[in-house]
Amino acid sequence: MTIRAVQKISTGRNGVGSFILQCKKMNFHYCDWAGSSRGMNGFIKSLLPKFAASNPQVEFTVSPRPSKHPLIVAQYINGREKSVCVRNMEPYEILKKAELLRDASGEKNKRVTKPVQSINESVRGVWSPYHGNGLRV
Repeated sequence: MTIRAVQKISTGRNGVGSFILQCKKMNFHYCDWAGSSRGMNGFIKSLLPKFAASNPQVEFTVSPRPSKHPLIVAQYINGREKSVCVRNMEPYEILKKAELLRDASGEKNKRVTKPVQSINESVRGVWSPYHGNGLRV
């Protein structure tokens, strides 16, 4: 007797199941002769090939931007973009900024009022002093 798996389309449930990286494309802009791009040029030559090889799900583009400061622009699957100016930074500092953009969700920064946000209701339900026996005053 063979065992057959039940086919079901997976649905996202608060990170349970497969993980989809939110960053889909990263653009690295640099200048060939400006001093503020010295770190970016070193990053592109030495660290970017390893970073790109370890992240095959992200598309990487490198383009010159003459007479401008170096910039990293990340595009996300929700349609938003985030950019970080990396002028006068060392290659490893630029790597940290690229990792920060890769790991970001693309959403705007917002204040977190509750520590946990969920699309699922609580197992116990909403607590209220008026449910059950109630409070005696």
